[in-house]
Amino acid sequence: MSASDPDAVLGPLVDGRAPEEAAQALAQLINRAAARLHTLARAEAAARKDQPDWPAWAQLQNAARALVLQASTCRDLATRLPSSRRE
Repeated sequence: MSASDPDAVLGPLVDGRAPEEAAQALAQLINRAAARLHTLARAEAAARKDQPDWPAWAQLQNAARALVLQASTCRDLATRLPSSRRE
């Protein structure tokens, strides 16, 4: 698996699932990925304070924080989707 091929990760996660299940799986993945990105960027920004590359890491941290908030909303909304499958 390569970071340059995210579809290699996404395909097995959603292929063959009902749309509601696929949406939930994707929303959960986005939420966890955003949280990890924010954690990484926050740690790197703190470690690089007063260095020339600090602004880039600080900007990424800020963008990732906003992404975490949006991803959490997506996750919550996806869990409320009605199922089209009869139980």
